[in-house]
Amino acid sequence: MGAELQSTLAIATLPYGRERVVEETLYDVLAGALHILEPTGAVLAGGHSSEGAELAFGLSVNGLINPDKVWRKQGLLPGDAIVLTMPVGTGTLFAAEMRTKAKGRWVDAAIQSMLAPSQQAADCLQRHGATACTDLTGFGIVGHLVEMTRASGVDAVLTIDAIPLLDDAMETVRAGILSSLQPQNLRLRRAIHDIEQASQHPAFPLLFDPQTAGGLLAGVPKQNVSACIDELHALG
Repeated sequence: MGAELQSTLAIATLPYGRERVVEETLYDVLAGALHILEPTGAVLAGGHSSEGAELAFGLSVNGLINPDKVWRKQGLLPGDAIVLTMPVGTGTLFAAEMRTKAKGRWVDAAIQSMLAPSQQAADCLQRHGATACTDLTGFGIVGHLVEMTRASGVDAVLTIDAIPLLDDAMETVRAGILSSLQPQNLRLRRAIHDIEQASQHPAFPLLFDPQTAGGLLAGVPKQNVSACIDELHALG
């Protein structure tokens, strides 16, 4: 939402096991969190851990922002361009991984994409006057875009061929491998005006693919979008 990160608190549930194994697991999880947090300047100030049947980890994040500059989902204006900062496809790729149907390089590429921080992208979008923004996560492109268009009182035009995709996400989709959340997201297809034509496109299922650590979805004024995209590419 445009805030400057300040501090975080961690909550971790560790699988039952020998004390040494539990400690090593907690160490690995927190080391991974710190690897992501340290470049942002945020402090891991503490938190809570417990034991349970499955590994679970989360962070509560605190930041500071000028109340007049908060990014919200509403605010899209007629003529804005829709910018997506990262490719999609984690839902289908990790569904394939769980079925042992994914190649290692597909998963490695997806993980590298997920590890890319959005802080520089957010700063770039701010510099180019983004009007509204949200993170692309479990509801997929259509779900999150509908949240933005309804709140803003506008419609959006999507060109499916322009949507960036993770390597080989199309291959797992063609194999019929989709996330368990896909059917729930697919209910939002009623929001698509030309559903009969759109649904014929081979990448159509990826409009509903739930993302883990997805990119930012933002509206950028049309006159600024070319420079914004160039800068995003320069940032990687």
